[in-house]
Amino acid sequence: MFQKLAIFETAHAMSVHAGQKQAVIAQNIANADTPGYVSRDIPSFAATYAPGSADAFGQRATRSGHMHGSMRGDLTAIAQEDKSFAAPDGNSVSIETEMLRATDAKRQHDRSLAIYKSSLTILRASLGRQ
Repeated sequence: MFQKLAIFETAHAMSVHAGQKQAVIAQNIANADTPGYVSRDIPSFAATYAPGSADAFGQRATRSGHMHGSMRGDLTAIAQEDKSFAAPDGNSVSIETEMLRATDAKRQHDRSLAIYKSSLTILRASLGRQ
């Protein structure tokens, strides 16, 4: 029954994605005054981890005997350039947009923690521990 608890893996992946998004946002804000800097963003969690999507992570080999999949355990997101805003010096960073993205990343991280805590509570209750 408890051999594979994918909910914990999903919550962890969501948390890692939120951290990666926050790192990209911080880099954008740090380069807000750099001429020619193009703002970057990473795809949303739903788009990245949806089965069958082009950006979705494929099979993962967990042992050396596995035939398909990669041995990489890290979840590196691909940064995409965002050219929706451009200043006269070629910089495409909008502080307002970056603040909204930062708020979204914080909410995503809080959501992943809530999923993890709720699942842990259910697991403890099913084991008879509180």
